[in-house]
Amino acid sequence: MSQRSRTRPSGSATALSSAYDTALLDLDGVVYAGGEAIAHAVESLLVARAGGMHLAYVTNNALRPPETVAAHITELGVPADAADVINSAQAVARLISEQVPAGSRVLVIGGDGLRVALRERGLEPVESADDDPAAVVQGYGGPDLPWGRFAEACYAIARGVPWFASNTDLTIPSARGIAPGNGAAVEVVRIATGAEPQVAGKPLPPMHKETILRTGAKKPLVVGDRLDTDIEGAFNGGVDSLLVLTGVTDGAQLLAARPEHRPTYVDADLRGMLSGQPEVAEAEGGFGCGGWTASVRDEELALDGEGDPLDGLRALCAAAWTQAGDGVCELEAGKALSRLGL
Repeated sequence: MSQRSRTRPSGSATALSSAYDTALLDLDGVVYAGGEAIAHAVESLLVARAGGMHLAYVTNNALRPPETVAAHITELGVPADAADVINSAQAVARLISEQVPAGSRVLVIGGDGLRVALRERGLEPVESADDDPAAVVQGYGGPDLPWGRFAEACYAIARGVPWFASNTDLTIPSARGIAPGNGAAVEVVRIATGAEPQVAGKPLPPMHKETILRTGAKKPLVVGDRLDTDIEGAFNGGVDSLLVLTGVTDGAQLLAARPEHRPTYVDADLRGMLSGQPEVAEAEGGFGCGGWTASVRDEELALDGEGDPLDGLRALCAAAWTQAGDGVCELEAGKALSRLGL
């Protein structure tokens, strides 16, 4: 089924870890949350790795350099090297390097991940708008980023210095819940300056380009928890995707997904990489998956049957996405989702 006409989740007769050569895994909300491994993540990744699947970690979080991220993943129990980590800092550094002279100064509003990536491209990170920067780059700097850093960005942008952002994720998962992400910080600077940044991270092409260049993936599977970054990024890159429900996306958001936000596969967590995926088939009056049948009835999404709640959700996706076509399904789904405990 074409990604651009997706009206239902796809099935797979073989385990996804065998059907694809490389997993392009998001980190926050997929592998860990707030630094702690998500349930079943480590065991699932080890099995996929042992079976020959290349694991690459693709994150919009530009806070930490790849070496630090790889060490963290290794500490959680999955061996990883710095080369296995691709972040939006690397993508934005390449984007900047293509537009400013070699050796240029770049004002950094963010963490060490940005500084490492800029130096890799032969650029010099600086801290003040008075350091004559050729560009401003903004990335997630953690919860303690001083407010004055935003002012430095504004001073430089007001002087006509081009502005770049690693990503514009409004939120980021943490151990305590959902916290403001880099996109929220970008909005502060946007409101103060009226400027628009060039953005590199998911779901935009610079991030996909960086990922393919660094991994050499031939048949990748994007694995993520966000519709507007991970899944849309896969859509834009023309590759398949697996949405896991361990991060920010819930059932209602999935049913209301626009075409570019509809994943190829849906599963509860990373154990979905290790198995085939059930088919969603047309059934009398609707769509069936496992023991469930989903349909549109009395202007709402209805669900009949019983079985694995994920099968029910897959069937509901088919009913909702088919009804929506190229738009967004606005039918009531609360009762159906309640039956599934979602």
